[in-house]
Amino acid sequence: MKAGVKLPDVTFKTRVRDEAVGGPNPFRWEDKSTADYFAGKRVVLFSLPGAFTPTCSTYQLPGFEKGFADFKAEGIDGIYCMSVNDSFVMNKWAESQNLENVDVIPDGSGEFTRKMGMLVAKDNLGFGARSWRYAAIVKDGVVEAWFEEPGLSDNHGEDPYGESSPENLMKHLQATKETAAA
Repeated sequence: MKAGVKLPDVTFKTRVRDEAVGGPNPFRWEDKSTADYFAGKRVVLFSLPGAFTPTCSTYQLPGFEKGFADFKAEGIDGIYCMSVNDSFVMNKWAESQNLENVDVIPDGSGEFTRKMGMLVAKDNLGFGARSWRYAAIVKDGVVEAWFEEPGLSDNHGEDPYGESSPENLMKHLQATKETAAA
């Protein structure tokens, strides 16, 4: 993946709160498209191996959540966290992380991740097919900047983290703003 590439058009199976459903679990299914998330916006998309995993839950997701106001000040309209997990898992993870600023996108079947070229086997950890860790700045559905962790491969023995960190994306945004102003 690289800058200038249009995101793949897929349908995400989401669960959204709807009080009209009633009962203790008032959620309904709602299909959302790539356009629903990305059309007409400049956003950060970051994808990771799994909800509730250590690096994702301790550093990456909380860093983007806490840094939301700074990203907004740099012209970012929203921040999306994607994982090859179903909507039930992603919603519970968002709830457990007390998210207010970052929206989660469930890529339960891995279709988006596969079309991005980022689907890897994580059988060595008992995960099955998952996303390689990456981030992107996306403007109106087109990749503006790409941040991929090194070593993309199946059953990688480590979980590299740094390129797709909120700090690295913020450095990029600030540097490109300074370059544009010069």
